[in-house]
Amino acid sequence: MTSTPGSAGRTAATTHPPSERPARVRRFSRAERWVHRATALLMLMCVATAAALYVPQIAELVGRRHLVVTVHEWSGILIPVPFLLGLASRAFRKDLRRLNRFGPHDRTWLRAVRRRDRSPGARPAGKFNAGQKLYAAWIAGAVLVMIGTGLLMWFTHLAPLVWRTSATFVHDWLALTIGIVLFGHIAMALADPEARRGMRTGSVERPWARSEHSLWDPDD
Repeated sequence: MTSTPGSAGRTAATTHPPSERPARVRRFSRAERWVHRATALLMLMCVATAAALYVPQIAELVGRRHLVVTVHEWSGILIPVPFLLGLASRAFRKDLRRLNRFGPHDRTWLRAVRRRDRSPGARPAGKFNAGQKLYAAWIAGAVLVMIGTGLLMWFTHLAPLVWRTSATFVHDWLALTIGIVLFGHIAMALADPEARRGMRTGSVERPWARSEHSLWDPDD
């Protein structure tokens, strides 16, 4: 069997025996981390200003209602901007495709969660588990609904009164739901330091990747 010149060198440069593989593996690119941080900041600003508008005790403490309304409106309008800028990143687009694919192993993962089964191999997952995929899909849809209803409330001449009243009802209750889901998301992140470290630094420990995302090939 023959080989072309230089082929052995390329193979040696890209393939490592298991014992020589790095202890940490790349999980998120810099662009992905900045998209996450910017979106999280805008979301938290929306939640905080909403609380200052709707909870009397907080409203009295903060005051300056007009400024709070302005910050709330522009924070909401700007939420899609980090996502749109992130589309320039190949790594971000690749992870979006992963999030949009739901396979048989995801159903297995959900069944295991329902049964609270934490035995080894009970929760197979690729780079993103089924819970993360469902959260991403839900929050993306919720943000679009919030922007649409928010625009109807902001620009009152866009629609008749009955539409604006309905938009206000949907906006207020969906905002409460988003707040609850976001705090649940934060609580789960706080319970997994390595997942948090992956989003903060871009890399995770290889044993963690094998344990929590057994179907994900970090070298891919």
